Amino acid sequence: MNTTLTTHTVRKICEGFVYNELEGRGLFGLSGKLTIQPEYQRNYIYVDGKKDVAVIDSLLKGYPIGLIYFNKVTDTNVEVLDGQQRITSIGRFVTNKFAIRDDNGMEQYYSGLARDKQDIIMNTELLVYECEGTESQIKEWFKTINIAGVPLNEQEILNAVYSGPFVTLAKKEFSNSQNSNILKWSAYIRGSANRQDFLERALDWVSEGQIGDYMSRHRYDTNINELKTYFGTVIDWISAVFIDVKPEMRGLPWGKLYRQYHGHAYNPAEVAVQVRQLSADPYVNHKRGIFEYILGGQRDTKLLDVRVFDEATKRDVYNRQTTEAKSQEVSNCPHCALGHEVNQKKLWPLKDMDADHVTAWSKGGPTSKDNCQLLCKTHNRAKGNL
Repeated sequence: MNTTLTTHTVRKICEGFVYNELEGRGLFGLSGKLTIQPEYQRNYIYVDGKKDVAVIDSLLKGYPIGLIYFNKVTDTNVEVLDGQQRITSIGRFVTNKFAIRDDNGMEQYYSGLARDKQDIIMNTELLVYECEGTESQIKEWFKTINIAGVPLNEQEILNAVYSGPFVTLAKKEFSNSQNSNILKWSAYIRGSANRQDFLERALDWVSEGQIGDYMSRHRYDTNINELKTYFGTVIDWISAVFIDVKPEMRGLPWGKLYRQYHGHAYNPAEVAVQVRQLSADPYVNHKRGIFEYILGGQRDTKLLDVRVFDEATKRDVYNRQTTEAKSQEVSNCPHCALGHEVNQKKLWPLKDMDADHVTAWSKGGPTSKDNCQLLCKTHNRAKGNL
């Protein structure tokens, strides 16, 4: 791949700057010759009042903002390979999309800055490498670049590697923060549209975790019907089974749960009661496990991490059982005492015994001293069903 080092002033780069607030559309500079956001680029993520402001502050103070890379597309046109966040921040500022604070703490838009400060920004020279190579060479380089200290995440890299009509359509649907469905999706999915989290989940669900393979096979598809339909089906299934939305639902592996349980029948009203009861249960440590526990028929209590007996309770119950066992000349493990094997009269040390619920927690037994017994480790493992 060939590279040429050149410079461009901010004024030149911002000539004809066009910016549409809807991500992924209409980002151009250099009088239309520069595409600021190619389809494989990540969305703009500096719009937080911190990183975008820091870029402008750096220009005003004469600090370098780092190398920028352009990819030469034709003899006259280039696209941003690395530097999209910085260039977009500059373009948004000089078109009055956000303000910075002056030395007195007052907000100032570009149009309100003193002329000398406007000139400082516009006359700043940016170091630019113009790169020319094959598509695979360009994208391989793109994969290794960190943008202004914010590394590319896995989905952003995959978008670059498999760019094409499918990625363009998928980003328009799942990576657009203006999509009215984002609020509903956010109840079940952790992350943001800008960082491709919703797109990644949609692809993960439909591909059963084989995202790269799925994107490769569908790269040149001109529709995303399968992706949208499957994603919508999973979301609808979740909201139909669990009619009460809980914060703990966010970020659960819903794709896996849908594949495993969508063929089962559930009564949403009964499920809602079960969720409320378990959520209020002080013995349940892992509230996020409630939903899979219910889907699985309330059998796997490990999902709930039910609170165990504390050490003081274990010692008190051990001492009581051992004293009684000695007086009756039987084992201090109730199960061993009822047997006919060699351990029928064995007195186990505390370290070789486990605390157990007499009445299983799953059957309503509390984690209290009155419902606690000490069993030898062998019998406790055999009993199961906490």
